[in-house]
Amino acid sequence: MVELKPEQRAGILKIQEAEITEELIYKTLASIAALKADKNRQVLEAIAADELRHYNFWKSFTQQDVLPRQCKVRFYVFLARAFGLSFSLKLMEAGEDKAQAVYAKLVFLDPQVQKVIEDEDRHEKEVLELIDEERLKYTGSIILGLNDALVELTGALSGFTLALGRTKLIAVVGLITGIAAALSMAGSEYLSTKEEGLRNPLKACVYTGIAYIFTVILLILPFFIFTNPFAALATTVFFVASVIFIFTFYVSVAKGFSFKTRFFEMLGIALGVAILNFFIGLVVKKYFNLDA
Repeated sequence: MVELKPEQRAGILKIQEAEITEELIYKTLASIAALKADKNRQVLEAIAADELRHYNFWKSFTQQDVLPRQCKVRFYVFLARAFGLSFSLKLMEAGEDKAQAVYAKLVFLDPQVQKVIEDEDRHEKEVLELIDEERLKYTGSIILGLNDALVELTGALSGFTLALGRTKLIAVVGLITGIAAALSMAGSEYLSTKEEGLRNPLKACVYTGIAYIFTVILLILPFFIFTNPFAALATTVFFVASVIFIFTFYVSVAKGFSFKTRFFEMLGIALGVAILNFFIGLVVKKYFNLDA
């Protein structure tokens, strides 16, 4: 048995805490997944067994038990319930790179440490790819609803701000425009998904419609609150950037996409259309003499 230095022992105890915490997270999520998909339960139980084995391996060096961090368990279980298993697990997996850097410093202890590193790097990623989660199948429909609403309504509200000038009028016109567009987009998604034949058309339609209407309500809300149309528009633009940031972060974690590229791409399109429509509204206002 290798004699550990105090800092090495403290480091291994932290690793043990991480392993036993993750084992409890996976076991808890497995019990939740069992209600929905047996395949998900099996995947999560396999990962939990690995984490327990790793915990016992590290315990062989310290000969000390460590309790799991219950706050971390509750946090990731909450994320799984709110945003789905894939998001919660892949966000947790993102911290594995730091853990493996710590493991690499302990390779001298035992040849098995390298196997643990390889296992953490390979096995968890392979099993996480097997997670079969319905909501991810309809991410495209949600993106369609959000993206179209953000671009179309931001542009429309920007144009209405210059052309109409009164916040309540802008809000009412924006609401009517947004709901009509949401119904139209949901119907189009139903037809396209039906042709595709891979997903449930009704579910795809509902996901698209709900995402669109949620975005409509959020974007027109400032025009019901503020009396100054430019203050309302500025708040709407802030909401647009926030929605794009949150949803892009979710998708980048859940589906492994590049956050930076997609965020600036979506933000650039939304703001570009808004600026263009802002000047169109100015031209319409002057041409039709709406100030009169």
